[in-house]
Amino acid sequence: MAMLMFTRFINLRNVININNFGAIGSILNITQCSDVISKPYCININDDIIPHKSAKLTGKKVSSAMRAYLKRSNDYKEFMKKQIAEYDIGKRYLANIMGEDPENFTQKDINSAIRYLFPSGLYDRGAQPMMLHPIDVYGNRKEAEFDESGRPHHFLFYTTKPNYYEVLHNIAKSMIHLNKIEDQILERNIQSAPEHKIDLSDSEWLQKNSLEKILLEELLDKEYDYFIKSMQRLVDHPVSKHAESFIMEYRRKLSSINEDIKIPKPEYDNDNRPFVLIDRCARKNTRGEVKVIGNGSGKITINGKDLTYFDDMQCREQIDDVIA
Repeated sequence: MAMLMFTRFINLRNVININNFGAIGSILNITQCSDVISKPYCININDDIIPHKSAKLTGKKVSSAMRAYLKRSNDYKEFMKKQIAEYDIGKRYLANIMGEDPENFTQKDINSAIRYLFPSGLYDRGAQPMMLHPIDVYGNRKEAEFDESGRPHHFLFYTTKPNYYEVLHNIAKSMIHLNKIEDQILERNIQSAPEHKIDLSDSEWLQKNSLEKILLEELLDKEYDYFIKSMQRLVDHPVSKHAESFIMEYRRKLSSINEDIKIPKPEYDNDNRPFVLIDRCARKNTRGEVKVIGNGSGKITINGKDLTYFDDMQCREQIDDVIA
């Protein structure tokens, strides 16, 4: 009798499975609960029920090393946030002093204003007054790479250089994107025009140390060379113009000579010696006139006197250094 009941139970279990549960369940008024029908099991009433892996674990213990790591990261972020806020306030004050628009006051304008307001005779630039962005002063750091459970945020963390390999990953994605654009152009029977290719004649690739500052990772020479080769392959693509914004992130603009700058032509005196006369030389409220004579005697004359016209030794050294 017991064997017969067991056999019937097995047959009933085979019928009531996941596929047939809807039909049989409606007849027998059975409700399916979290795979109980397909995966039957029994427990003792005194046993502890083990929660599913997907259940959130509360009260996780965080190691002291992880807490210290996260605290250092948060402290640095708060410190930089405060420094940047103070820098922005100081920049606005400085722009108002100079009568400029604070919204369009660049770092170049800041440097010029500092030199004007705080003239210094010190030769070492590190000793001269300056006002730089906090990132330029303190440098940039990586943010916390782990969460409280120790799981890394970046999907390429285990490559040991996630930012570097992410750039290579983006190069590959850009190449695929350019290939699709090229295919669309060819489908229309249109030849790739030269203007579809990016022009990099006025820029150059970032140096290794500059790239390391952006990526916040130290690179080997072969890794830097591979990066340049990969980017150059992207540049050589017939429609590389469509990836210009990405490419220019890793290039530096070359300083070009302004064609509008007028270089004064030398004049000649009665002795047929060339000279250049620059008038209205301004320094604060002072105006001066400088005359440089070619094939001269090497003497410096200031209002009829030599360098002793200035009592301050720094002024003498500055003039002598410029002439030398």
